[in-house]
Amino acid sequence: MNKTNQPKNQNVMPEITRVFKVNRSEELLSFLLSKLNTSRNNVKSLLSNRQILVNGSLITQYNFMLAKDDEIKICKKPLSSMPLKRKQSPLVNQNLEIIYEDDDFIAINKPCGLLSVESDKDRRCAYNYVLDYLQSKSKALRPYILHRIDKETSGVLVFAKNIKVHSKLKLNWNDYVLLRQYYAVVEGKMEKKEDTIVSYMFENKNNMVYSSKDHNGQRACTHYKVVCQNNEYSLLKVDISTGRKNQIRVHMQDLKHPIVGDDKYGCNKNPFKRLGLHASKLEFMHPFTKRIISIDAKVPNIFYKLFK
Repeated sequence: MNKTNQPKNQNVMPEITRVFKVNRSEELLSFLLSKLNTSRNNVKSLLSNRQILVNGSLITQYNFMLAKDDEIKICKKPLSSMPLKRKQSPLVNQNLEIIYEDDDFIAINKPCGLLSVESDKDRRCAYNYVLDYLQSKSKALRPYILHRIDKETSGVLVFAKNIKVHSKLKLNWNDYVLLRQYYAVVEGKMEKKEDTIVSYMFENKNNMVYSSKDHNGQRACTHYKVVCQNNEYSLLKVDISTGRKNQIRVHMQDLKHPIVGDDKYGCNKNPFKRLGLHASKLEFMHPFTKRIISIDAKVPNIFYKLFK
């Protein structure tokens, strides 16, 4: 992906006046008209004045197609009048590796340190880069969010490229996903060479996820197998049957073998200066053609260097 195509507004943190969540697919203009209780001309002015964000990206097209779970933000001031931060992260200038693309999907090897979609504190995200890349080809194109991976995790991140495929998959994503595979470097030498962990996940008010035996939580199932190890670290191949927030990180903490670099979940060692977790493979079924799509992102070489 050409770094010159990056969104120029993504470092700005604008003042937001309204936030909306999209419940069904429709054009941006009609959505805003239904929510803002104002005239068509006023809504068009918001778009032309660069005051509308969709999933953190500045959108001026009135016929931009929205999808379920998109987030719309109304900015108090036009973004064009707001100064950009001069100091940029190296990630801004980093080319994102496109590892798969066809008429319906696009996938990148998301680098560690980049959000999947924007947060309130950081507008730099994979969605912005992919949107900019697609719209450099055609203004009619946009990515549709199917899933997310943690900011600190690298690897396979897939977006749909059309609303019909997205809508079908989004309704039953877990039914169409056949494999979610990760590689994780954890602290210590594993006693069991392979095992399955099942628990129920909860999240506290501080956004920390934790395991419980309480069946009222979200069921989480993680399978791991040791690839190689020494006295200090173990490299695991991990398959997850469920895609819960921070699932692998929490389960490794439960085993007393937290992922390296994961100070949030109990690890003080950081040999890579990053989280030792990588989404290496995603397989899913096309909802209409039933074709199996398998996408791989090469495991970082630094994961293996600890064991040479």
